[in-house]
Amino acid sequence: MARHAGPSSGVPDPSEGAASSDAAASSEAGSVRLTARVFGVVQGVGFRYRTMGKAEELGLTGEVKNLADGSVGLVAEGPQWKINELRTWLNSERTPGRVERVEDSISAAEGNFRSFRAR
Repeated sequence: MARHAGPSSGVPDPSEGAASSDAAASSEAGSVRLTARVFGVVQGVGFRYRTMGKAEELGLTGEVKNLADGSVGLVAEGPQWKINELRTWLNSERTPGRVERVEDSISAAEGNFRSFRAR
């Protein structure tokens, strides 16, 4: 069951105006930024902490947090293939709760994070 819905909306994107995903994929360090918003039953079910664990397992940096409307916002940075693995996981049945859809975008990494945290 595909749950990916394309570009995100409503999640503040500090990389607004950043390079396209093609340019991001060829960035000097080889790192990209995933900005995502996850909808469904994703609060109060351990979603943030399991997402943090998956991101740490992949060696990504960034953060995940609950949003006021009941969705979860996520920013992750790392190599394109690891970001793709996180995207696949977010859209899988292995996530806690019930993900109805994921809206996301890829841009150039900014290097603002030293680790991955849940807020």
